[in-house]
Amino acid sequence: MMSANFLRTQTSLFDAMPPGLRVQHEFITEPEEAALIGRFETLPFTPFAFQGWFGRRETVSFGWRYDFNDSRLHEAPPMPDFLLPLRERAAALAGLAPESLEQALIIRYDPGAGIGWHRDRPIYHRVVGISLASACVLRFRRREGAKFRRFSLDAERRSAY
Repeated sequence: MMSANFLRTQTSLFDAMPPGLRVQHEFITEPEEAALIGRFETLPFTPFAFQGWFGRRETVSFGWRYDFNDSRLHEAPPMPDFLLPLRERAAALAGLAPESLEQALIIRYDPGAGIGWHRDRPIYHRVVGISLASACVLRFRRREGAKFRRFSLDAERRSAY
């Protein structure tokens, strides 16, 4: 059974929540968030590279890594054990088997780094995101003819989408 909080629709200046996008607030607890952030501090983050440019964020991938310079997936180190319980919960949220979530991408945004239009590569069929440490706005757009359909999601701290 899904709670009303899970299916809450958020509107923006443009449109209602896109089909297939769901949000669960308070997906993880404050102690779980603190433990994850502590683990993340030990990970080998590298600057995000996109077609010769470097974004104002750092990433680390497990399972698979998408390379924006050659537009291909590459094997990455296996998902660490400490992420497996979170993968199970994320899969349950999306109605998937845990093993179908084959990649974990962890992104660290420094203070002041903006997040542009969000776009997952077509190779990814289903994506679950979890916002940690602070809230952010994810902006989505989809081309419809000569115009764009737009939506902004206020991803609260500890929420999943």
